[in-house]
Amino acid sequence: MVVSVSKRKSKSSKKTEDPRIFFCNNICSIFFRSLFYLTFLTIFFFFLISLWFSFTTLISGNVLHICVLSRKLNDPYCLTADSKPVFQMSTNLTTKSDVLSKDEEIGYKVSGDDTKRYGVNVISGEDHKTKKESVEEQDNYIKPKNEEEGYALRAVTKYLKVQRSWISTRNKIENSRSCEGKGVYVYEIPSKFNRDLLVDCIDMVPWTNMCKFFKNDGFGEAIENLGQGWFRTHQYALEPILHSRVLKHPCRVYKESQAKLFYVPFYGGFDVLRWHFKNVSNDVKDRLGIEVLKWLGSKESWKRNAGKDHVFVLGKISWDFRRNKLSWGSSFLDLQDMQSPTRLLIERHPWEVNDIAIPHPTYFHPKTDYDITSWQEKMTSKPRRNLISFAGGARPGDPNSIRSTLIDQCTLFSDQCRFLNCSDGSCDKPENVIKLFQDSEFCLQPPGDSPTRKSVFDSLISGCIPVIFDPYTAYYQYAWHLPEDHKRYSVYINQVDVKEKRVNVVEKLMTKTPRQREYMRSYIVHHLLPGLVYGDSNAKFHRFRDAFDITFDNLIEKINKLV
Repeated sequence: MVVSVSKRKSKSSKKTEDPRIFFCNNICSIFFRSLFYLTFLTIFFFFLISLWFSFTTLISGNVLHICVLSRKLNDPYCLTADSKPVFQMSTNLTTKSDVLSKDEEIGYKVSGDDTKRYGVNVISGEDHKTKKESVEEQDNYIKPKNEEEGYALRAVTKYLKVQRSWISTRNKIENSRSCEGKGVYVYEIPSKFNRDLLVDCIDMVPWTNMCKFFKNDGFGEAIENLGQGWFRTHQYALEPILHSRVLKHPCRVYKESQAKLFYVPFYGGFDVLRWHFKNVSNDVKDRLGIEVLKWLGSKESWKRNAGKDHVFVLGKISWDFRRNKLSWGSSFLDLQDMQSPTRLLIERHPWEVNDIAIPHPTYFHPKTDYDITSWQEKMTSKPRRNLISFAGGARPGDPNSIRSTLIDQCTLFSDQCRFLNCSDGSCDKPENVIKLFQDSEFCLQPPGDSPTRKSVFDSLISGCIPVIFDPYTAYYQYAWHLPEDHKRYSVYINQVDVKEKRVNVVEKLMTKTPRQREYMRSYIVHHLLPGLVYGDSNAKFHRFRDAFDITFDNLIEKINKLV
């Protein structure tokens, strides 16, 4: 046995001693090992490429988003650093058109998303600081005094980011006009919930006849001396204006099964207004709102998604529908059934994500692209005789108001600032206000009864740069219609600094160069203006998207993401 084994070993040894076999074994071994590693590296390389296209890093303000594309999702799924909520972002966020150039990073040009939203470019102009510096400054508009205030401010910012994540960013305006998957259904609710409320227009407000404001589909009487498309529109006329437009929406459907969005034409603002100056019980003030929700509760379309795909237009501020310790208003928005639907208001509750603020109705309601472009040309070429103007009245009974201080500073520099006293009725005629704003570079916009002002939008469409004293006036409100970079269209001066006489507003505005003013006005007129006006009920826009179009484009986007 031992000898036998030894011989076998000897045979084997002979074979290995053959140089040809030895050479083949080594070369073959190296070759197959190399082939194996090459195959592995190739597979790993393609895996990395796939991973690169699947994971996308996005920067929005100071927030880092890491998004994963999946065939199972229509949109990327994004994890937001330093924030607990997870937002779904639009698929267009990772396209080449949205990669910021060096100029766009410093706020020098209009971003791709803004161009898509409004369908118009603006000329480049005055250089700005980086976005990072701008956002840091915006975060310091209000310095929280305690932890609770800090939490509240963080919540405001969070909800604004959520609302901006619903902004429609389709590649082309033509695509946004397609009605595929965007059916809008209008409920035919009993007239007591809308049209009948306008019948009492004579007695609705004690000191004025409201009937003149309800003519022309809610636009009011025409203002002939201002030109085509100008009307005496009341600041609370949003409900009939949008109702008239949505009835003619190109994507309107007449079967509930074809609808993506359900519009409830309840004139809750006028319901509040008719009881505002009358001594009636809270039960009376709340009755109609409760009834309209009871009527909706019988509909399968409401039950299907608990109202998440429904929208209400309420033409007053949110607080008028959240009666608390004060006697006015209703409790409509505090009702349990109203927590899921979207509420469109002229002023939103900062801590309610389903409260969406949209622009106050202005006096201008264009019908065609030409109406808009001709007005833009007029506003860019209009000589501005006043550096500053203020249309408003003092509030001597309000210890927190800065209006008296602003009036004093304005009258002291009468060669630079013009004051239009609304307390004596001078502002009752829209012509006086619009002509003042057309003649002015800056328009002072201090808070009034509430932070927001119709006057902000009147000044913007007149090419007058608004001066904001409270971030809740505009910055924390209109996420769908005003850009996040507030320095492009406004000047911010802290109202506390004004109240405590640490700043003279006129002297501060005098430091703005003509080039800075020209750039801001060009941005406002060419870029923002079309999206801030509500067009005629028979409007035919091809180049622009007005405030109504932008609102309903974004509503559909919101519903698509949440339902």
